[in-house]
Amino acid sequence: MSNTSFIYGFHAITAKLRHQPEAVVEIFIDADRHDARARDLIRHAELQSVRVMPVDGKRLEGMAGGGRRHQGVVARVTSEKRPVSLDDVLETLEEPPFLLVLDGVQDPHNLGACLRVADAAGVHAVIAPKDRAVGLTQTAIKVASGAAESVPYITVTNLARTLRELRERDIWIIGTDAETDEGLYEAEWPQATAWVLGAEGDGMRRLTRETCDQLVTIPMMGSVQSLNVSVAAGVCLYEARRRRGV
Repeated sequence: MSNTSFIYGFHAITAKLRHQPEAVVEIFIDADRHDARARDLIRHAELQSVRVMPVDGKRLEGMAGGGRRHQGVVARVTSEKRPVSLDDVLETLEEPPFLLVLDGVQDPHNLGACLRVADAAGVHAVIAPKDRAVGLTQTAIKVASGAAESVPYITVTNLARTLRELRERDIWIIGTDAETDEGLYEAEWPQATAWVLGAEGDGMRRLTRETCDQLVTIPMMGSVQSLNVSVAAGVCLYEARRRRGV
């Protein structure tokens, strides 16, 4: 079947059934799984009239790409998805925008974890450049545990230009940088914000950094010098969420 791909793992497939059931073509489940989790997924699929096929573990491994932890369940989904633009997101908001910008995150596990944090913190969209970024791979979708279906993930050709356009919309651009003197908890910022985090190891690119309205640092009290990008995202986004009010 053309224009289809595989996703795997209970969280990712259940989220797809809840948020985009029309995209799920069929589900393959390990014939040896008869536990409550498997029964719950099968029930969700039946409610959406999606076929569930019991298969052996080797076939599942082939679908998932081998070596990946598919948890005994793989789904074939349609690849078409209505493109979501930044304008689509911003024009429908009834509150100040709350965005996460990832400048060149290349590890799918980190991207998936960032999406999960963004969903939990109530972020309206995650923005990333098309180049030097991992994109929504199967691994990223699985790690996101359903957040890839609920949080718009918007890729842009020119990140610096997109940040300038956000500034024109009165959205304050805040970058995280270990070299700045302004601490996260002492800094002040408006409600409409876009939080920018850089890639693993390299941080933000120079042009991205120069486009920010403000740079803040996360205080580090121990011997380590930096945090994983998804952990840093959680720290910043939840502080911003606290100030916005739950």
